[in-house]
Amino acid sequence: MLKLSVLNLSKSYPTGNSDETEVLDNISFDVQEGEFLSILGPSGCGKTTLLKIIAGLLEPDEGEVLIDGQKVEPGHNRVGYIFQQESLFPWRTVRQNIEFGLEVKGVPRDKRDRRVDEALKIVGMEGLEDHYPHEISGGQARKTEMARSLIVSPDLLVADEALSNLDAQTRNYLQEEFLRIQDLTGSTILFVSHNVDETVFLSDRILVLSNIPAKVIAEYQLDLPRPRIRTSHECLEYRSQILDVLRVEQEKAMLGATQKQTASI
Repeated sequence: MLKLSVLNLSKSYPTGNSDETEVLDNISFDVQEGEFLSILGPSGCGKTTLLKIIAGLLEPDEGEVLIDGQKVEPGHNRVGYIFQQESLFPWRTVRQNIEFGLEVKGVPRDKRDRRVDEALKIVGMEGLEDHYPHEISGGQARKTEMARSLIVSPDLLVADEALSNLDAQTRNYLQEEFLRIQDLTGSTILFVSHNVDETVFLSDRILVLSNIPAKVIAEYQLDLPRPRIRTSHECLEYRSQILDVLRVEQEKAMLGATQKQTASI
C-alpha cells in the first residue's frame, strides 16, 4: 500500500552576505494511498520547494521523505511530476513526449509503445499522438503532460499549479479530468494550487501553509460526495473558512513588510 510520509522537512536558501532565508520549517504530513491531497498557501511560501524535495529534485536541510516506509534520496524516480509551466519538447510529437521517461530508462520499443497506448487512452488523447505541441490546445498539452507523468510513476503524481495558465472553462474541464484519471488509475495525487475553489472541488484533504518559513497551519478533511457541486453550501463553507485563514496570513505579510520598511527609514 503506497503511502507518502513527509517528516520534519526544513529548507533554507542563501541570500548573500552569509545570510539565509528559511523557506520550510519542520513540515510533516502523510498522504494515504489513493488520496487527493491539495496544498494551499500564500504566494512565495515554499510550496514548489516542498514538491521538488518530495520529487527528489532538491535536497532538504533537515528531515526526510518516505514512500512505502523507505527513505527516498535526491534523484529518485518514484514520483510523476507535472510542472507549473508547460514542459513539452516542441520538436517531439505527443507520443514521443509521453514516452520520453521510458526512453531515458532504456525500456524497449515494444514495451514503450504498449504503455504509451495505454496512457493515451487513459487521458483521452487517442488520435492525437502524432501531433506536435503547437498543433494541440493548452488543455491537450496538459493532458499530454499527465500521460507522461503517469507512464513514469502511475502510483504517485505531484502537480505544481498544473492548471494555472488555462482559461476558466478549460481549467474546470481538466479538474474533472484529474478526478476521472485518478479514478481509473488509483493514483495518489499531491496537488499545489493558489485557487481555493479548485482545491475544494478536487480534494479529499487540504493543507494550508503559512508565510515563509512555511508551516502547516490548517487542515481540512472534505467528507463531501462526488461529483461535487461547486456552488453548494458545503463547498462554499469550506471556501469561506480557508479564505479566512489565508487572509490572516496575507495581513501578517503586509504588516511585516510595513515594519521592515519603517525600520529602514
